[in-house]
Amino acid sequence: MSGERTPIVSGNWKMNNNHFEAIQCVQKLAYLLQKEDFEAVEVTVHPPFTDLRSIQTLIDADQLRLKLGAQNCHAEEKGAFTGEVSPAFLAKLGVQYVIVGHSERRELFGETDEFVARKIVAVQRLGMNPIVCVGETLAEREAGVTLDKVRGQVQVALAKRTSEQVKSLVIAYEPIWAIGTGKNATASDAQEVVAAIREEVASVVSRPAAQAVRIQYGGSVKAGTAAEFMRQPDIDGLLVGGASLDPTEFARIVQYRRHAY
Repeated sequence: MSGERTPIVSGNWKMNNNHFEAIQCVQKLAYLLQKEDFEAVEVTVHPPFTDLRSIQTLIDADQLRLKLGAQNCHAEEKGAFTGEVSPAFLAKLGVQYVIVGHSERRELFGETDEFVARKIVAVQRLGMNPIVCVGETLAEREAGVTLDKVRGQVQVALAKRTSEQVKSLVIAYEPIWAIGTGKNATASDAQEVVAAIREEVASVVSRPAAQAVRIQYGGSVKAGTAAEFMRQPDIDGLLVGGASLDPTEFARIVQYRRHAY
C-alpha cells in the first residue's frame, strides 16, 4: 500500500453480539491493541444499531482510540420510514464511519446504486465518513465482467462528489462470492480490481482524489492472509466480517505489520 495513505481496518459484526457481548468484545480488543497499533492503523468497529450507545459510552469513558462505526443508515434524516435508522441519529451518537452499499444490503434488500449514492451524500452532509462497498457476484466474475461491474458502481457512487469529499471517504472492494464462504480472491486479483477502482475515481472525480482515497479489501479476511493483501500497492485497508467477532483474531489482523515479512 502507499505510505501516503493511513491504513484503515474495519470490523463489521453484522447481526451478531448483543450490547453486553459487544462491550466485552471491545474491551478485549482494546486490551490486545497497543499504542503503536493505533499510531499505524485506523481501527473502526461496526456493531449492530442496538449496541452503538453502549460502545460509544465505553469508548468515551475509557478514552479508547477505536473509531465507532455503523453498518448502514437511511438516505433521509427523518420521515415515515418505519424500521430505518436516520444518519442524523448516528451522528449524534458520535459515529464516525458508516458502511453503505454493503453487498448484503444490495443483494438481500434490493438497494440500488442510486440509493447507495443518496446515502453517501447524507452521511457526508452530517460530517461522517462513508465506507462505500462495491463488488461482483460469482456469476459476474465467471462472465468476466468484474471490472465493468465495480467501475459502474463507482461511477454512480461518486458522480455528485467533489474531489475533497471523495478524499475523505473509503471504498471497500468486497467480492460477493468471497463473503462468508471462506474463499478469498488472491492478493494479486484483489490488487487488479482495486487498481481499476482507483483509476475510475481518477476518471470520475480527479487524479488527486484517486491518489488520496483509501480502498479496502473485504472477503473472508483472516489474520494469516491480512499481510499479503496489505502488501499490495493500492490496498489501504481491510473490511473484516466474521473474523472481527473474535477480538484475538481481529487484533492480529490490525497488527498485520508484525507478520508481514
